[in-house]
Amino acid sequence: MNKIYTSDLKPGQIFTEPVYSEGDCMLVPQMVPLRQKEIDLLLSWNIEFVTTNGEIMEDETLEEIPEEPPVAKGPLRFSISDVWQNSGPYRAYKNTIEKLAGLFTAIKSGADIEMRSVDTITSQLLQDLGSYPDNFVDYILGGEISGQELAKSSVNTAILSAMTAQEMKLPPQKIHNIVAGALLHDVGMLRLSKGITEKKGGLSDAELEQIKSHPIHTSKIVTKELFGPNEVNLIALQHHERYDGKGYPDSLSGQAIDIGARIVSVADAFEAMVSKKSYRNSLVGYQAVKNLMSDNASRFDPDVIIAFTKVIGIYPIGSIVRLNDFSVARVVSLHTEAPLRPIVQLLMDRKGNVLGSREVVTIDLLAEKKLFIKNAIDPDEFDVANV
Repeated sequence: MNKIYTSDLKPGQIFTEPVYSEGDCMLVPQMVPLRQKEIDLLLSWNIEFVTTNGEIMEDETLEEIPEEPPVAKGPLRFSISDVWQNSGPYRAYKNTIEKLAGLFTAIKSGADIEMRSVDTITSQLLQDLGSYPDNFVDYILGGEISGQELAKSSVNTAILSAMTAQEMKLPPQKIHNIVAGALLHDVGMLRLSKGITEKKGGLSDAELEQIKSHPIHTSKIVTKELFGPNEVNLIALQHHERYDGKGYPDSLSGQAIDIGARIVSVADAFEAMVSKKSYRNSLVGYQAVKNLMSDNASRFDPDVIIAFTKVIGIYPIGSIVRLNDFSVARVVSLHTEAPLRPIVQLLMDRKGNVLGSREVVTIDLLAEKKLFIKNAIDPDEFDVANV
């Protein structure tokens, strides 16, 4: 095997034999040009070298590596709620959102609420997450539950925060408080007018300043109404601080920002990117992960980003992807040690035939070395379905 350092790789390089990363994980097959995005992924994951039995064939005439043509729109319909609305995991996820929405309604009305109500939701969510981790990530990307946007966003952020904190091996009580903080991190938005929080156009400077005040409102709710612990309050106050010190409200930087707030900041950003908003469309999970990995320690703690991408994957569970044989599949499970080669379920074969609900074909890309993901597909754009 020839060892080639990642720093020596260039877009457009063609190899006479397959190129592997992390031992036996195929990065690109033979005679397929290397693209910049493959190099970027290697750099993001700190993979120092790749191996191949072949040689490099430089193609100096190749100025740009084109993507394959997009998958044509088909008769498939991607709908999580249609498939799982009667399943235990989906009911647990929806029930958590409804309970938190009820809690938010009570807080908004000025009712007396105790922190133990939040702790009860937190404990149940952690228990459910232990049973259905893959399902919950799927629901976050699917975005099928409409309404109750603040509660849904908060639950999604809490799920992602919990998974990241667990990957970082934090103590159980710390994880509990991080999840509670994530559930409450935006509750201060209830103190702002809907005209601002639901505005579709751009915000004026004055309106933006009001939005930036929500961590203070959240902190007051946590400390003066719920009498919550300081760890939860720090998340309330600091989840919009930036690693480079350019955040708000106190311009804290680096390790001066509480670890819980650093985790919730990443989870909140990812959730915002993959969720549809009144003022913009959502991103595909792969693109959202790519955006986080390209942060370069500006907004986020690099260690948190690494932990987050390990549990979410380069292609998060639920992502719709196109394989190199032009078949279309859905990511159903991950290999944390090989993020580019998850387990997928086939939706459309390489000839364009849609698989029926009874035709379950699962492919482990770590075992099937000749197949690999070429690119992610936006389910809305291509009307690709979960069958």
